[in-house]
Amino acid sequence: MKTKILLSSILVAGMLLSIGTTDIYAAGGSSGTKTYRGVGKIGAVVMNPYRVAPLTAIIKSGGHNLSDVKVTVKGKQDGGVDISYDVSDKKLLQHGGIPVWGLYPDYVNEVAVSYKRDGESVSETYKIYAPAVSVLGTGTNQKRALPKAVVTKDNPKYHKNLYLMNHLSSILPNAAQVTWNNPIGGALEWDYESYAWIVDGKGDIRWYLKTDEFRDPNNIMKKGNMMGFDQTKDGDIVWGQSQTYNRFDLMGRKIFQRELPKSYIDFSHHMEETSKGTFLMRVASADYKRKDGKNVRTVRDVILELDPNGNVVDEWKMMEILDPYRSTNVKVLDQGAVCLNVDASKAGHTASKEELEDSTAPFGDVAGVGAGRNWAHINSVNYDASDDSIIISSRHQSAVVKIGRDKKVKWILSSPEGWSKEFASKLLKPIDADGKPISCGESGSKCPGYESDKGGFDYTWTQHTAFKINEKSKGGKIHISVFDNGDTRGMEQPALANMKYSRAVEYEIDEKNMTVKQVWEYGKQRGFEWYSPITSVVEYQPTRDTMFIYSATAGLGDVVAFRQGRAQLTPFLDEIKYGTQEVEFEMKFIDSNAIGYRALPIDLQKAFK
Repeated sequence: MKTKILLSSILVAGMLLSIGTTDIYAAGGSSGTKTYRGVGKIGAVVMNPYRVAPLTAIIKSGGHNLSDVKVTVKGKQDGGVDISYDVSDKKLLQHGGIPVWGLYPDYVNEVAVSYKRDGESVSETYKIYAPAVSVLGTGTNQKRALPKAVVTKDNPKYHKNLYLMNHLSSILPNAAQVTWNNPIGGALEWDYESYAWIVDGKGDIRWYLKTDEFRDPNNIMKKGNMMGFDQTKDGDIVWGQSQTYNRFDLMGRKIFQRELPKSYIDFSHHMEETSKGTFLMRVASADYKRKDGKNVRTVRDVILELDPNGNVVDEWKMMEILDPYRSTNVKVLDQGAVCLNVDASKAGHTASKEELEDSTAPFGDVAGVGAGRNWAHINSVNYDASDDSIIISSRHQSAVVKIGRDKKVKWILSSPEGWSKEFASKLLKPIDADGKPISCGESGSKCPGYESDKGGFDYTWTQHTAFKINEKSKGGKIHISVFDNGDTRGMEQPALANMKYSRAVEYEIDEKNMTVKQVWEYGKQRGFEWYSPITSVVEYQPTRDTMFIYSATAGLGDVVAFRQGRAQLTPFLDEIKYGTQEVEFEMKFIDSNAIGYRALPIDLQKAFK
């Protein structure tokens, strides 16, 4: 009997040692209470601790008092890059141990940590395997879980940079299964499978969001595109998803996950934290009474401001501030790619005035005029603290507009065609580098930069993102960056699709004299290859004095070829030295079966302070 007990004890001890532990704890019963087993000098390693970020882990404190923590996730041996960060004491308490971020998927990661344990200095290295990336597949025409990042312009000083990527897929069977009813209209059917992941400056995936934890095709409150990712001043990420909006930290810990206030529906495109700590987001009205007496759900034409607790601070109803019946630009949209609504059968086609203004035309997510249709398609809102106003980008008006807290238009950056008398005085007048007026032809929409390869002024057309550059704005003149997609350029469709191009552009606006000067552009020389008919972003990066650009749907310009599999999406991510044409860093994304929406530089150090 004693021999059997001895052999059993040896077997148990051998099994415990074989799983890599260095200490043997009591297993309960008469010899003591149960506890978990540590794998280093403190506690256990818990993978994906909050269920939504599989490439993260926590090394539990093991009951010790930890301080002065530094973490380095070592780069892959075949040319990877180290990710290093310090962890504040409050973050240690928040996570119950050392947060580990930036693990390579399907790889045994080497993680070096140094810390003080109960006042004693400790350094050790962990070997942590992180599983392969797992996302919902399409079943066909898919080569990998997420697009592959290929660095085409390398720069060692950018290797440690981190970029959050946001793509969307409409071809999965769990997408677009619901439309709103009673009252009619709305954009609920804009419901795609979403992908959010982070790559480093070598192109390797270092984090991704397990989006199936957020989306449920059978739950109307969990449907919709996950869009508008932004990083807060505290390092968290925020985004919206149709009827909800969210704030999580980069470890995947939920801070809040809330429904929109009942007056609003259909978040998409943009959410940002203001300097006041409030949140601006682009939504729509859940129940709007038109002048003809009809009740409708509106489409992408309301700006909502919420306080940190989710209380409504203010709203901007664009159908009452702007002219929802200005059809000039909507008439020349390429109906084959109306933002994420891609339809190869309508490629190159435009809509007639009669079709847009037909009183019997359907309400909902359709290009048209009047509240209840997609007349505005606002895709960004940016707060200007200097005068407590907002700057919006309206794709379907090809207009960037500044609006005050009083809901009055301050200025409009747009081709003058089709604006009523009420708004004509708000149109900015283009000037050249010497301050002289620029003539944009008889129509006012074809400026010197419209066809010239040498630059010159041009308006933006079906643009995405209009952001104030605070660091360059002074003396009553503000600078804004805009991604000029280029559809409807010159208020027309060109003879051939491959004549189109996109630009990242910077303007200087003299708000007192109501003039606008184009001070920089990039992308025209890249031509059709770099052209993004929809989505995309450009934003100044003050820490490295660059313009960050994501031409998110490059390759989609020929909609028919794309739908037939003869063309591939190849989005380009660029960092351009400010004020120049010098590409300091570029990567492109290949093997993608999802439409690129935006990208966002991430500051990891803020996340663990």
